Amino acid sequence: DVLSRLSSLPLSFSLAFPYVDSFIRSYVDSSFIRFSVLMSCLRAGVERTAGVAGIVAGSASSSSSTKPKRFAGRPAPATPLFTNRGRVGGSLLPVSRAADPKISGVVFEPFSAVESELATTQKAPSSSSYGRTDFHPECEAAINEQINIEYNVSYVYHAMYTYFARDNVGLANVAAFFKKESGEERHHAEMLMEYQVKRGGVVKLETIMPPHTEFDHPEKGDALYAFELALSLEKLNFQKLRHLHEVAEKHGDSQMCDFIEGGLLADQMESVYEVAEKVAQLRRVGKGLGVYVFDQELAVGQ
Repeated sequence: DVLSRLSSLPLSFSLAFPYVDSFIRSYVDSSFIRFSVLMSCLRAGVERTAGVAGIVAGSASSSSSTKPKRFAGRPAPATPLFTNRGRVGGSLLPVSRAADPKISGVVFEPFSAVESELATTQKAPSSSSYGRTDFHPECEAAINEQINIEYNVSYVYHAMYTYFARDNVGLANVAAFFKKESGEERHHAEMLMEYQVKRGGVVKLETIMPPHTEFDHPEKGDALYAFELALSLEKLNFQKLRHLHEVAEKHGDSQMCDFIEGGLLADQMESVYEVAEKVAQLRRVGKGLGVYVFDQELAVGQ
């Protein structure tokens, strides 16, 4: 009504106020366009809503009677096309026409998938691990064997430390080097024990063999002989770690393989290189004064 009144202003007004008249007429034209678009949208929405309501009403009537009836010229479907379950933003969601309404192969069903594990957990005695998952007994035994190897190597290095720390040997920096190496090997053993416990295994500590206490050699001298022995131990330990990795790989334990590669094998490779370098240096300097200079240089490197 307001738009009609504005569009029928007298000619005198248009002549007296031409700019105002032009503005009013452009406003009226644009308002008519917006109004037409709005009415078209409302009309389309009403028709769509009526169609959906007819489909839902038709499906409800077909479920209550034995013979299918026609509603608004459309056959009533055997199953509803839309459902209110999972309603999002007021829209009706389509459902499957399958005979079984449960969706299989698409949605993960946790309670069905966990039944076997739940039964195992409920029957597990208090003396066994509750969190053990796909941890093969051979992997558990191999870890216990590696723990014993690490402790044995650490024991040998500790004996070397006490030998070179004697007052009649006097190579304090060599002694400090082997003390550090002993601590590293013991740390590796503790890492393996911690991993064993986390995977649900049982740590079994075996007997440690007593090491030698004398490392003097008539031809090579004590320092070169000790470092050659250390190099042999590091290389042996590297081979044992690779065997441990093979056991884990044999049983498809990728997590154990990752632990060995990242936490043990990389450090062991560096240790082999470090001790091999020391052997090469001692072979160059010989015995006597050269060993003393080597000991002093070792302090700078540490």
